[in-house]
Amino acid sequence: MDTLSYKTVHTNKETVERKWYVIDAEGEVVGRLCTKIAHILRGKNKPSYTPHMDAGDYVIVINADKVRFTGQKMQNKIYMHYSGYPGGQKTYTARELMARKPADIVERAVKGMLPKNRLGRAMYKKLFVYTGTDHPHQAQKPEQL
Repeated sequence: MDTLSYKTVHTNKETVERKWYVIDAEGEVVGRLCTKIAHILRGKNKPSYTPHMDAGDYVIVINADKVRFTGQKMQNKIYMHYSGYPGGQKTYTARELMARKPADIVERAVKGMLPKNRLGRAMYKKLFVYTGTDHPHQAQKPEQL
């Protein structure tokens, strides 16, 4: 039999190539921006995407304090945190969280879009969010996205 046999090539730790990207979040809608970031962190933008491997790239988000919400989400969207103690549930609106910790809005949105397991936690560690335009990752020569 003269059949062609092609093997599917899976990415492994030795063959993965990671890049660094800088994303300017100024004026971007939170959900639309964070889906792009999660896509890159998972590695779905690469032809060598493998679901069970962390083959994603590093993402640096600048100007996270200048993201925007559509509609009435700034007043109505609720973020919750629970300390584990009785009566320890705290709620914040998006406006309160934006005033207190603006980078937390982008971080929470991206974290919710990643897998909820060890793999997702490893992907989340490749995200760096900053409120200003400066970041300490110039040595990695990140590309503008």
